[in-house]
Amino acid sequence: MAHRTLTGSMTSILRKPGFWLILAVMVLITVPHYSSSLQHPGFISQLMADLNITRHTFERILYLAPIIWAGFLFGWWGAFITSLAAIACMVPHVVIYSTPPWQSAFEIGAVVIIGCVISVGFVSLRRERDYHKRLEVIQQELKTSEERYRSLFENAIDAIWMHDLEGNFITANKASEKMIGCSREELYRKNVKEFLSQESLDLAHRIRNRLLNDEAVEQPYEQRFSRRDGSVVYMQLATSIVWDKGKPAGFQHIARDITEQKMMNDNLRFYLKQATRAQEEERKRISHELHDDTIQALVVLSRQLDALSTSTDGVSDDMKRHLEELWQQTDSILQGIRRLSQDLRPAAIDRLGLLPAVQWLASEVTKHSNIATKVNIVGEEHRLPEEVAIALFRIIQEALRNIWRHSGATKAEITFEFTANKTKITINDNGKGFVLAGKVGELAKQGKLGLVGMQERVQLIGGTISVESEPDKGTTIIVEAPG
Repeated sequence: MAHRTLTGSMTSILRKPGFWLILAVMVLITVPHYSSSLQHPGFISQLMADLNITRHTFERILYLAPIIWAGFLFGWWGAFITSLAAIACMVPHVVIYSTPPWQSAFEIGAVVIIGCVISVGFVSLRRERDYHKRLEVIQQELKTSEERYRSLFENAIDAIWMHDLEGNFITANKASEKMIGCSREELYRKNVKEFLSQESLDLAHRIRNRLLNDEAVEQPYEQRFSRRDGSVVYMQLATSIVWDKGKPAGFQHIARDITEQKMMNDNLRFYLKQATRAQEEERKRISHELHDDTIQALVVLSRQLDALSTSTDGVSDDMKRHLEELWQQTDSILQGIRRLSQDLRPAAIDRLGLLPAVQWLASEVTKHSNIATKVNIVGEEHRLPEEVAIALFRIIQEALRNIWRHSGATKAEITFEFTANKTKITINDNGKGFVLAGKVGELAKQGKLGLVGMQERVQLIGGTISVESEPDKGTTIIVEAPG
């Protein structure tokens, strides 16, 4: 490899016209140096006389030309090699002809040293020139890049602004003016705190501290700004630290106005909440009608059939058997309607609260599905608002229904954890589980609409839901709700 590299370098040098020019100059200087019969032109002879130097000294000085030229073309190593060649050309003349030789040797040394020094100077000058050219190119690229960034910054659809560590605005683009409701000149005289409520300011401080401590921050996040005219704008923000010489100097924010989207979502959530409330009211009404009318009528009918089947007044045995069958069918229908009434709206949830209703639900699942369902309680139980209790009951009901129908589980547990301002419910089973791809909201594409319905219900009460599942390792659903 080294041999091929050396061969390639030599071939490259031999192809350069400058190499052959240096060689020709060396020959033109050396031949007259050894031939006294060859005379220099008259003006050169006159020049030597004026300078009071000998012919051989002048010829040695001429060797500076190829040394300097080699240094200019090939760098310091070219000057060095040419210097060696010049020495090789001059030394025989010194040894054979010069008297005393030490003076000629001194001249040779001076020529070589001066030639190499001048060559190194040329190399340094060329490197300096190349450096300045590269620096100019870099500066031009930086200027172009800065202009391109400035154009993107100014014309970005999203609002972009920076402020220092104290919150004073440093720079902002056009979109920021429209979103915040102030001109940039006004913004540069303001502090970001002037546009934030206490709650928004607390959020900003949490984000700031996490970023400065190099902790994970979920971005983008939602922030609320108050405009100068009193209106409110909701933003989706992405925040990053601005560094200066390795130290944090401020924060950059990229914001998108989601006010209209948030209003639409709030309206949609309001309508969904009203629809869910209406649905629960209708369930309650139907459950009460079934309990007060249908079930009571079936109870009366069941008792009459029971009385007829046990009567001995002119009723044949075949008729008694037929009446007994009708009584059993009526009783079976009665039990089914009772279960339907309880499913629609358990009486326990209105009378006693969420926990007794869930305990009843767990006993029903155990009775009818052979899935051992257990309810655990951690902390001091407290009564939840009706809306929250109903939503949590429906979520648990749907979870148990999924376990019953799809999981193949033999055991299930529902654990309540009560704290001062939060209720956490964990539902797990030992079933076959499934591959969880994406977030809960993305499960609709997989046909898991029950889980999507749970998420919608928990969002209506300001809670959260998470699902953990793996094949053959069961499923765990964690619900957290206020209250």
